[in-house]
Amino acid sequence: MNMQNIMAQAQKMQRDLQKKKEEIDKMTFTGKSEMVEVVFNGKKEMLSIKILNKNLTSEDLEILEDMIVLASKDAISKVDKEIEEKLGSLGSGLGGLF
Repeated sequence: MNMQNIMAQAQKMQRDLQKKKEEIDKMTFTGKSEMVEVVFNGKKEMLSIKILNKNLTSEDLEILEDMIVLASKDAISKVDKEIEEKLGSLGSGLGGLF
């Protein structure tokens, strides 16, 4: 096999991986526990959260849900920052798999 064929195959694999990642990014994933339901997209971004314990007032419940979303986004951004610091350009070179 010559080098040109190897490079062409590698580029095709990269395009295929990128296409699959874009498909996953558009998907939604729901996680449930006894008291909480969360929805994330394929980019690991929280889209919504529902507190299933309805003993709280609707206003308190809404504020709590918003605060959990903000805290989750903050934690995920810290993970992304750590990956960038540890892996540098290598992390971004992996096609955003992290």
